[in-house]
Amino acid sequence: MHLYIALVLGFLTIRNGVVLGEVPVPQNVTLSSMNTQYILIWDWDQNNTGSPATFTAEYIAKFKLARKKSPPWVSVCNGTTATFCDFTGSDLLYLGMYVFRVQASVDGLASEWVQKDFCPHKDAVLGPPSRVELAPAGNLLDVCISPPLTSTQGSMSDLLALYYRIEYWSQWDDPQGLKREVLNTSSTLVTLPGLDAWSWYCVTVQARYDYYNKASRYIAPMCMQTEGDTPHWQIFLYFLIALVVCFLLVLLLCYTGFRCYKVLKNTFYPSNQLPYHIQEYLSDSPSSDLPCLLTPDSELCCDRLSVCPEVVLLEVHVPPPVTESEQDGGRHIRQGSGDSGMYSTEGGSAQQHCCSSAGSEPIGRDQEVDSWQMAEKVQMEEIGKTPVDGVVDEGVGDLFGHC
Repeated sequence: MHLYIALVLGFLTIRNGVVLGEVPVPQNVTLSSMNTQYILIWDWDQNNTGSPATFTAEYIAKFKLARKKSPPWVSVCNGTTATFCDFTGSDLLYLGMYVFRVQASVDGLASEWVQKDFCPHKDAVLGPPSRVELAPAGNLLDVCISPPLTSTQGSMSDLLALYYRIEYWSQWDDPQGLKREVLNTSSTLVTLPGLDAWSWYCVTVQARYDYYNKASRYIAPMCMQTEGDTPHWQIFLYFLIALVVCFLLVLLLCYTGFRCYKVLKNTFYPSNQLPYHIQEYLSDSPSSDLPCLLTPDSELCCDRLSVCPEVVLLEVHVPPPVTESEQDGGRHIRQGSGDSGMYSTEGGSAQQHCCSSAGSEPIGRDQEVDSWQMAEKVQMEEIGKTPVDGVVDEGVGDLFGHC
């Protein structure tokens, strides 16, 4: 009989090869939940066992637990060393009722299960609005509210009949926000009434659900200045400034376009053209813009060119009539200056030789003397004088010795 009792007790204490009742249970099992995020949290003192512990967390729908003797528990965290387990991805119904449990295991020994009932619709905390925006509407303010979001980025307004509490105050009259105006609305777009123009107001919003008295925390205050009717002088000033700016822009565009036109014109159509006698050597024809290309076999033919110095013409003065005595004395003087005349003749012949064309034969000295003597006689006959003894004046000889 005693042996039978011992076997029954041993069977009751052994489940799935793990000894129960010799390991302390997790403490302070709570559930942290907001909207549709569910996290089971517990405390564990490792000093009680001296060895590291692992934990197993499971859940089951409450109606299954009441109907069946051995209900199928769903394990979410198995053999974890953390002191929490996230049930968010378990697809729990927001209006359902569930039972969570957790167990500790140390060195093959397991503790008792610790259970926690949970109803998301009742127990989950409501989160604040996901987004709030302010926009001026004349001397009023528009408040745009986005509802809280679920774990799958859905709207909590699809699960609950939410409404919002808006509190606002003037930043100048009540900087601490002690005297706040309250506005409850179920709309996500609200216009705050009774505001002053060109004044600063601060706004904070809270999401609420009255069935289970759920209320989210308030968002951080947001401040914005209201607007008002624009004065006529300000409208005229804005118009004048815009007109001046447009005029300056048009003037700048015209000047820039003119400068670009001048640069392009001077680049592609320069005003300075090459002379005509140079252009005819650069192109096949004067009207052609294509350059004349020289081949290596082409010959460059040029005429010989002689350069003569500029000839200075001497003035011829008619001498006064001379007497016979002066003629005798002059004949002697001119004979003595024959060498000088010959020198001038040589100079004239040199000039004549310079002016001759290239390749002609040089004129002899005697021929040169005869030439300028004949020329002197003709000249003297024209002026009414006759050369004396065939001797011509040195100046006259120089006169006819040019090219």
